[in-house]
Amino acid sequence: MISLPADPARIQTRVAIQGVCAWPNLQQLPDGTLLVIIYNQPVHGRWEGELDCWASTDQGRVWRFRGRVIQHQPGTNRMNCAVGPAANGDLVVLCSGYTNRIPNPLQPFAKAAGPRGKREFLPTRVCRSPDGGQTWQVTEQFPAPPATELGRENHFVPFGNIGTAEDGSLCASVYLKRGLQRACYLVRSRDDGRTWGEATVLNPLGNETAILHVGGGTWLAASRQFQKRPDVHLELFRSGNDGRTWQREGPLTMPLQVTGHLLQLRDGRILLSYGNRNWNNFGVDIRFSDDLGVTWGPPIGIADTAYSDCGYPSSVQLADGRVVTAYYTKISEDYHYEMRVATWNPDAFETRGRPHGQK
Repeated sequence: MISLPADPARIQTRVAIQGVCAWPNLQQLPDGTLLVIIYNQPVHGRWEGELDCWASTDQGRVWRFRGRVIQHQPGTNRMNCAVGPAANGDLVVLCSGYTNRIPNPLQPFAKAAGPRGKREFLPTRVCRSPDGGQTWQVTEQFPAPPATELGRENHFVPFGNIGTAEDGSLCASVYLKRGLQRACYLVRSRDDGRTWGEATVLNPLGNETAILHVGGGTWLAASRQFQKRPDVHLELFRSGNDGRTWQREGPLTMPLQVTGHLLQLRDGRILLSYGNRNWNNFGVDIRFSDDLGVTWGPPIGIADTAYSDCGYPSSVQLADGRVVTAYYTKISEDYHYEMRVATWNPDAFETRGRPHGQK
């Protein structure tokens, strides 16, 4: 599966935020303001750090710091998240991270230190903003994993967008990881994102999973599948009963094309965006489905990067129909990372679908 090259006439790409590894989660407020939740350090999670909220009021051209979602504790970071709106208009962020992180050695007066032991996940915290990301309240109301071999003495890790189910509950994707073992679950909140529970297995072999409710209790999920290295790719899962059970439908990408995002455009098409880490093809690719994920059009490259350490795209559609896709990329070997955004017209691309497995 080879991506078609990006067309500069259709795609505008700009640097948004420098000095951050980011792994961005992009949201759009009712007034059109774009918010992005990012990890705020220029390294792949090894340092202490936390999630920040940045905002753009000009459709993604200029970004300004708006608020700190959660403060890290010494020796830890807060970098993994699922994000979405509550019914009352608040923004909800589920946030976890790691133990045994070192201080940022580039900061003045930082103490030289190495990792203090084995890295472990932190318990997830529930963060909530009533004012568009400026101030945040943090609570500890998040469930423990099931008492399985993978779940014992472990913590759920949130990822992707929080969605609203047909029954009005909020749903989020979380995963468990230990060594090479992974499992992805859907968790649910029945009090508008304040407390969570009802963990349901989504993908017993996956971790970072993007979920999307397409209406009528039908959900799609693009799950990062782990079987054997280097075959790490995205698999499509579907639920027809409002996320209570899930069925695997087949591969969405080739190996090393990973960590996706799903968005339903206003014309009904489903947009899949994902990172491409294939040699000489590093960047962000997209695919479209015009039949709710039954068939998919060819992959199209919308962003190029110099390193394979890139991707984690997140997309929203503007009022004029264009799509803004945020992603991160490494740009040099000496702690240089940045968040970029690509703004593009989804009507400019081929969308005819192909059955799963047809490349």
